[in-house]
Amino acid sequence: MARKRRGAPIDGILVFDKPAGMTSNDAVQWAKRRFGAQKVGHTGALDPLATGVLPLCFGEATKFSQFLLESDKRYWTRIRLGVTTDSGDADGQTTGETEVPTSLDAATIEAALAAFRGPIEQVPSMFSALKHQGQPLYKLARQGVEVPREARRVEVFSNELVGFDGRFIELELHCSKGTYVRSIAEDLGAALGCGAHVTELRRRSAGPFNEVDAVDRETFEHCEDRAAMVSLLKPIESAVAGWPELKLNDDLTHYVRQGQAVIVPHAPTAGWVRLMRSERLDEPTLTCSSAHQFIGVGEILDDGRVAPRRLVVDAASRATGAL
Repeated sequence: MARKRRGAPIDGILVFDKPAGMTSNDAVQWAKRRFGAQKVGHTGALDPLATGVLPLCFGEATKFSQFLLESDKRYWTRIRLGVTTDSGDADGQTTGETEVPTSLDAATIEAALAAFRGPIEQVPSMFSALKHQGQPLYKLARQGVEVPREARRVEVFSNELVGFDGRFIELELHCSKGTYVRSIAEDLGAALGCGAHVTELRRRSAGPFNEVDAVDRETFEHCEDRAAMVSLLKPIESAVAGWPELKLNDDLTHYVRQGQAVIVPHAPTAGWVRLMRSERLDEPTLTCSSAHQFIGVGEILDDGRVAPRRLVVDAASRATGAL
């Protein structure tokens, strides 16, 4: 007999405005306790020093966390010139200090930033959450252990200088998953000949979610009950907002829920789609509302059929043990 899970079966996405000093795992554990939820997961580590958008997936939404993990991100960062640290940010130990050239100006920084736009190669920091033989690199780094890391290709879509006062640089970045802002700060400091590290970092957006969507911890502290907190969650389908939507009638929904690929009128010729249960199939897209139920996501196969890839199991089905 399966052991009953503790907590409430809550589904949805909390766009959490993570405060400084909290790890992503701390955020997960806080949310799980605060909501009394059965299952919560984050969508990619955000450094303790960093603040901002951290989507947390509850229940069935955890099936779609992969798509948020793989999404683009936007950041604002403040970088201190002339000081290097072992971690590349202000949480680390100082490893060197150099005078910032008095001749350094915005034009020189702009010229150096050109090397940190477009596809670039990055060697992950030893203080990152990547794992080596099952151990997070940052844990090894704190033990004084350094291991070889291969460079990884990432893409910086934009990297704009928005502030410079002689000692501090402020940047706005839009980048692909896996981009380390601290590595950009370190490499930029080296290119400018004075070293640098991140003193502040804020994630402004992650995939479809941005700062406007984010809810801070204090807001939840003022919620009177769980229902008030749950009302602040985004629906599961918001994780794939912007994807083409495909409507399925009851018959097609039945076959998809059995894991079968189906032929759907007006389906795209390729790619991934949101699957919505609807009585009408004569329109290729729709606006999500209570009249249309999100089923999951599917992929268009080479023969034109739509194959289910991630499906939502509703509360009623979970109660009976059915799909």
